[in-house]
Amino acid sequence: MWVTPQHIPQWWDSRRLFVPAIASQRTEAGGFTERRYTPMDVLELQVLADLRRRKFSIPQIRRLLTTLREVFNIRLYEAIGDGGPVTLFISGDQLYARTRDGQLYNMDRPTEPLLMLGEELPLRPVAAREAKRRRVAVRRV
Repeated sequence: MWVTPQHIPQWWDSRRLFVPAIASQRTEAGGFTERRYTPMDVLELQVLADLRRRKFSIPQIRRLLTTLREVFNIRLYEAIGDGGPVTLFISGDQLYARTRDGQLYNMDRPTEPLLMLGEELPLRPVAAREAKRRRVAVRRV
């Protein structure tokens, strides 16, 4: 599966925030080949794009990817849905991770699980979503 550079910001690749499975290569004609992404990469890119639409900053996204990799030893696609060792949740402008054994972590400070007292947080699972297409109004004359 592949995605053209128009589908994913080149900026992410140039800053090594998210690198393609097969990088763009210079051709003999002086151009470049397309970046190629695996299906898991595309799923992760959809989640990252959704987080950007929800106003998460690039540094926040970078911390999320680093935390998943260094603290939980997983990639983002493993934290989407209920099948992985960790499930990501969103509540307002905060991201949380729940482990299989039920411990909840704030992804800003993932070193110790949260102690939950009283009301539960209104958590929604993070999912891969495509952007809603805007409909263009047609003017009739």
